[in-house]
Amino acid sequence: MTETVLEIVAAHRSGTATPAETMARTYARIRAHNDPAIFISLRDEADAVAEARALEAKGDTNLPLYGVPVAVKDNIDVAGLPTTAACPAFSFMPLHDATAVSRLRAAGAIIIGKTNLDQFATGLVGVRSPYGVPRNTFDAELIPGGSSSGSSVAVAAGLVPLALGTDTAGSGRVPAGFNNIVGLKPSLGLISTHGLLPACRTLDCISIFALTVDDAWAALAAVAGPDAADSYSRNRPTGTPGAMPQRVRLGTPLPGQALFFGDKDYEAGYQAALAKLAKLGCEIVEIDIEPFYETARLLYEGPWVAERAIVAQNLLASDPDAIFPVTREITIGGLRPTAMDAFSAFYKLERLRRVSDGVFAHQVDALVLPTAPTTYTVKQLQADPIQLNSRLGTYTNFVNLLDLCGLAVPASLTSKGLPFGITLLAPGGQDARLAEIGRIFHADTQLPMGALNVPQPALATVPNAAGVDEISIAVVGAHLSGLPLNGDLRSLGGRLLEATKTAPDYTFYALNGTVPPKPGLLRVESGKGSAIDVEVWALPKTAFGAFIDTVGAPLSIGTVILADGRGVKGFLMEAAAASDAKDISSLGGWRAYLAQAKA
Repeated sequence: MTETVLEIVAAHRSGTATPAETMARTYARIRAHNDPAIFISLRDEADAVAEARALEAKGDTNLPLYGVPVAVKDNIDVAGLPTTAACPAFSFMPLHDATAVSRLRAAGAIIIGKTNLDQFATGLVGVRSPYGVPRNTFDAELIPGGSSSGSSVAVAAGLVPLALGTDTAGSGRVPAGFNNIVGLKPSLGLISTHGLLPACRTLDCISIFALTVDDAWAALAAVAGPDAADSYSRNRPTGTPGAMPQRVRLGTPLPGQALFFGDKDYEAGYQAALAKLAKLGCEIVEIDIEPFYETARLLYEGPWVAERAIVAQNLLASDPDAIFPVTREITIGGLRPTAMDAFSAFYKLERLRRVSDGVFAHQVDALVLPTAPTTYTVKQLQADPIQLNSRLGTYTNFVNLLDLCGLAVPASLTSKGLPFGITLLAPGGQDARLAEIGRIFHADTQLPMGALNVPQPALATVPNAAGVDEISIAVVGAHLSGLPLNGDLRSLGGRLLEATKTAPDYTFYALNGTVPPKPGLLRVESGKGSAIDVEVWALPKTAFGAFIDTVGAPLSIGTVILADGRGVKGFLMEAAAASDAKDISSLGGWRAYLAQAKA
């Protein structure tokens, strides 16, 4: 059974299935699932099949998403289909595809329709739409999550293997958690938002729903990249996920700080996920999460509520009853803040950003948090729409304000058989790092995919080599995983390739008077030195200059010979610095030296 993006593409390339057959199966599944609230508009099946046959006729089977059916959230423009943002009175017909949609098509994907959402992408619940409530794929009484409700349900139900959503405050993560699928929230600016109807333009990003991390990454690779049409686009290195990083430090709230609002199943699921990550080699580090909660509370203050009112302001003035009642209540609030309120919030956010930067620079490499603290029924949300929605954003609302990237992955099923998920979070630009962790964790859960009761495919082995756009660099000291300067590598998009040793051609020194303490590696006559522990990292070529610019005397970047004879760029020292340095070659590596010094 071909369910995933990668399986579908492989079947199309091998000839065991055709894009037209896959398209016909997609529409048959939509009819069989029979949930009219998933799609706001759906292409005519004959048109979609004709497009698939035209793709086959071109014969370009090397396209990365060759013949893959994709659904698109209905606040993202698709030429020929109306953009409604789940508000019929607002609907318009776009003349052009959004940049992300255009890039999906260029990669061989076929767009089948536009999915339901919380109106104007305002909500985490999936029930604020005049087009109905998409059924949660595990329990129809429960909310599907939002605002990207239709996209997440379409993937979880196996109607499409891939869907675009959006994420401003968690809309690309919460519905993934409620439907046992992957939600990739990229770094801000990594995917163009040209053609996306804004919720909060300064925070918005287009997100990706898929059954596996590898599928989500395949889509990201196809759509990421700078776009001159989007003033918020950034030229950020995407990188490529490598092997599971070693000794990665994952932050979790201090005892008593994690919030579950009485949900013991979710609390138990989170503890089990932490234990699984520790078993996979991650270091779980408790941190003070309160500054992140404080940041989350800012989202519904001042400027960001005002931002939400911009798109709907004319409708609010001319026909307010055309807006969904809860959405209207929230957006009207955006008309009240003053410029002074906005600046006050900006000042507070900047202070909190400094706190966040310090956490990632000195304490952890990433955060691991529940995707949502609990879940609710549709009836509960209708009875208390504001407070319960706010609770669902406990672990999501701060993310875009702090320019973090996120990856929501399934973690377990509760005692009631409901999905529980975790989200990995890291500073912007480290999307590949999260994928490295998330894909291994998800595979280790052995959970079925979505609501399909189909096992995950065998996890592909990722190459442990630098890509064509990367440079391998060996580090021996403070840049090692978990040490003070490792964040410099990660912030530039570096990914760990391997832990190995040098050839036995080096003398290793502890340099005098450096802060933080640093070692020096000096090459000597072949075979007359020692083999020293190193980590080899892949660094994007675009970031290499910025990295070596931080290297000062007596250190320099040269060629380091590894134990297997390969030469890679790496840290070396000037011979003159050896005169007042301590020879620590016999210890074999910097970690051993630090351990001895601590003892």
